[in-house]
Amino acid sequence: MALSMLASIPNLIIHTRLPIIIKSSSCKASSPGIKFMIGNSNCEEIIVRRTANYQPTIWDYDYVQSLRSDYVGETYTRRLDKLKRYVKPMLGKVRKPLDQLELIDVLQRLGIYYHFKDEIKRILNSIYNQYNQHEEWKKDDLYATALAFRLLRQHGYDVPQGVFSRFKDETGSFKACLCEDVKGLLCLYEASYLCVQGKSTLEQARDFAYRHLGKALEQNIDQNLAIEVNQALELPLHWRMPRLEARWVIDVYEKRQDMNHILVELAKLDYNMVQATHQEELRHMSSWWRSTRLGEKLNFARDRLMESFLWTVGVIFEPQYGYCRRMSTKVNTLVTIIDDVYDVYGTLDELELFTDAVDRWDINAVDQLPKYMKLCFLALYNSISEMAYDALKEHGLHIISYLRKAWADLCKSYLLEAKWYYNGYTPTLQEYISNAWISISGPLTLIHGYFFVANSITKEASQSLQRYHSIIRWSSMILRLSDDLGTSLDERKRGDVPKSIQCHMYETGASEEDARKHKAI
Repeated sequence: MALSMLASIPNLIIHTRLPIIIKSSSCKASSPGIKFMIGNSNCEEIIVRRTANYQPTIWDYDYVQSLRSDYVGETYTRRLDKLKRYVKPMLGKVRKPLDQLELIDVLQRLGIYYHFKDEIKRILNSIYNQYNQHEEWKKDDLYATALAFRLLRQHGYDVPQGVFSRFKDETGSFKACLCEDVKGLLCLYEASYLCVQGKSTLEQARDFAYRHLGKALEQNIDQNLAIEVNQALELPLHWRMPRLEARWVIDVYEKRQDMNHILVELAKLDYNMVQATHQEELRHMSSWWRSTRLGEKLNFARDRLMESFLWTVGVIFEPQYGYCRRMSTKVNTLVTIIDDVYDVYGTLDELELFTDAVDRWDINAVDQLPKYMKLCFLALYNSISEMAYDALKEHGLHIISYLRKAWADLCKSYLLEAKWYYNGYTPTLQEYISNAWISISGPLTLIHGYFFVANSITKEASQSLQRYHSIIRWSSMILRLSDDLGTSLDERKRGDVPKSIQCHMYETGASEEDARKHKAI
């Protein structure tokens, strides 16, 4: 039956997540889907595959391969080393805790702190010990207190929020006089994002600082400070991508009257050299992706190599972690393709076969898969086996069982969502969350990431990962809820399963606005 004839059937074009199965009247229903009785004798099946209308990638292969940088070679390496030798003594000469903290903050925001991790750790240890002895934390300086709090907490030191109690009045509110200290308010606002769950002083501080920083922008404050306030209110420092932050701060810092020329030169040189490393890695990954031909053969799915690579740069940009970025890019692109197999293209029968093949990790199971799934499964099987082989070579540990379990769990979670949607079932919020923290691919990504960066892989740590330690579960939960807040509307428009927002609305009768507020808490 020609596809053009389908247009004559009333209401055939409907929003559905799974493909439509069309059979003749003499066929028994063997595959889930929507069936139409067409013809009267031949048992002929036509699967009208759905499309999500994903846009093709804008990153042409030849363009990616043409990316080059001048910042490679011994000349630049020698200059970088020389500048680093100039900076290290600075960290030793600065004695006042506030000056030390400000220098560390500048190094971090310029993106060059990773060259001086040992020196920074020694300084922060000293400042933290002084804090414990109550030597340097008695001054009522909001800026200094907030800066110390943010940097120390960021580096894992246990600093209580009680350090801000001295800035409150007898009613428990932050003192009105603090409104004039815009620099202190800005630092307090940034520090507030290192709070823990529950109503707290830091949440109160965030509301207070946000409100008065907005008012400060309406006044005649220093132009450079206004730029920083605007940036913070748009996106707090704790949420920014470090490499993009470094590029922005370089421009801002070199306009400051107290800027250090050596730090500016080092930051610019380092940024360009690291970018050259990233470009080389991207070219390598582009060649790998082209060799798989998945983007070409599975044209129903998203071709998002560049986005997958950029994600890895956001997570771990340092040049020495190139292997982690390359392998994580492979993982991300495979997750994206497989997600679209389940969400867009596969029938329920096909998805069950694919899930079983991944669960068994059996190369012979490929014979039962349709052609497009054969390509997908073999690309997954070969890529993950290669990663396991690398771990065996480098660390002497056989990790394939941990990796395959992560992929099997992910596919099972995708399959459950497909069954929910086909059956028209809206899960309770608890049912959704119990599955969705896995389907967001957080556990899979973290497990692979551990093996890509760990200097010493232990069997005990690997087994803990396999059991999904709470740090994996809760970080994946945060990722899932954040993703739902950002993408649920678009995904629902193209026929995806209900997300946490819709589940909460269905279960409680809440409005979408209230459901979104509930997820954001």
